[in-house]
Amino acid sequence: MAEIQLVDISIRDGNQSLWGATGMDTGQSLEIAPVLNRVGFRACDFTSSTHMGIAVRTHKENPWERIRLMHAAMPDTPLQFISTGFRFISWETSDEDFMRLAYRRLMINGIGRFALIDPMHDITALKRAARMVKEEGGAEVLAGLTYTISDVHNDAFYAACAREIASSPHVDQVYLKDPAGLMTPERARTLIPAVQKAIGKLPLELHSHTTIGLASLTALAAADLGINAIHVGVGPLAGGTSHPDATRLVANLREFGHRVDIDERALALADDYFSRMAEAEGLPAGTPQEFDAAFLRHQMPGGVVTTMKRQLAELNMAHRWPAVVEEVPRVRAELGYPIMVTPFPQIVCTQALFNVIGSARYGNVPDQVIRYVVGKFGRPTAPIDENVKDHILSLPRAREIMAEPPPLPLKERRKQFDPSLSDEEFLLRAVMPADQVDAMLAAGPAKRRYNPDSRPLLGLLRELTQRPAVSTVVIEKPDFKLELRGRKTADGASADV
Repeated sequence: MAEIQLVDISIRDGNQSLWGATGMDTGQSLEIAPVLNRVGFRACDFTSSTHMGIAVRTHKENPWERIRLMHAAMPDTPLQFISTGFRFISWETSDEDFMRLAYRRLMINGIGRFALIDPMHDITALKRAARMVKEEGGAEVLAGLTYTISDVHNDAFYAACAREIASSPHVDQVYLKDPAGLMTPERARTLIPAVQKAIGKLPLELHSHTTIGLASLTALAAADLGINAIHVGVGPLAGGTSHPDATRLVANLREFGHRVDIDERALALADDYFSRMAEAEGLPAGTPQEFDAAFLRHQMPGGVVTTMKRQLAELNMAHRWPAVVEEVPRVRAELGYPIMVTPFPQIVCTQALFNVIGSARYGNVPDQVIRYVVGKFGRPTAPIDENVKDHILSLPRAREIMAEPPPLPLKERRKQFDPSLSDEEFLLRAVMPADQVDAMLAAGPAKRRYNPDSRPLLGLLRELTQRPAVSTVVIEKPDFKLELRGRKTADGASADV
């Protein structure tokens, strides 16, 4: 049997699938980085445009600094950036010069591998993005074929796309991206050989979520078929709507006679760290999933499921989740069966959510749905329902969006900002609200250390400081005494300890 390599998705896709992409900050990632580096992963799926935006917006952390620090801590493991090619943080399409600058800065800071996908399977656009990556820095390019179920997306369709991808001299590997975990072992046994034949000697990887309990079995079938690498999560960042668990998959692969060259002790340490962090921060651990045939119909990726459930809970409408699940495939069919991969799951599911909680279907149509219908994201695989299309195109907002000028060239965008800005700050300000970038800069450097075992103690101390009557905290044990005294405020109350 051939050797099977592993790609770790814990920090980016696992975090996004299970913790809404907000669960991990720079310090938490850095703390485990040297251990992950020792495991022997083929690569680390580390960040994306969305992930970078969340670093700024949620954590007030500089995503460029995070990449630099992680690259220094993981010098032997390529850090991967996933991209749809011509979008950076914002939903809006950017011009080629702007994207070239973004790709160049990503590689300068430490991104060593790009996973490129085009949600419409526009292979010409994908090859164009691959060429930009190679010309701007030469990082590895992993080109994606996004898996879905429809009358159009058969083995011949994927083989044809794979053949065109393989014609590019700028593509190093190909991967089957199964964001909703829909691929069965039976389908893998016909699809993988068809794609392998089309790409020749290019390595092939499998990226499949465990959302409906299929991915672990499909991964074993893929290994028997000669797949080169499988994407996995570690500890609590595996399972559920994430990916197969690395430890269990390694054991199963070896049981089936495959070779997997990893440092098991380092993998166990990473598993333990993420488990302690999840417990300390109150974050959910992924669990093995029962087969759920409904996912074959609505096809929602794991991260979208997690986010939408959270949104409904925040609206005190968690009980409407079944209705949203029923509405998603209906909206997807009306919009021409877009593949459920970023940004289309967000587009389809947001419209479904509004249809369920609103007073009428399509009574509230988000801008991104309008942009999709007017063709800003490319041509749908199947025609859009005429009634839905006519309704959306009749909206005043649709006319405004259709009248929007094309993206400004890089030189013109530069003129909108202080010419002394660094490339990195310019790239953030060009696509994010100014107040969010200002807050990130004001916050200063991110924390670089994190100890999940200290969380209970820090929580206790923080709670004690909120009690006005407490002015002194003493922690004492044999051969150790720590005394913390609080400042007094003007009214005599205790301030921070």
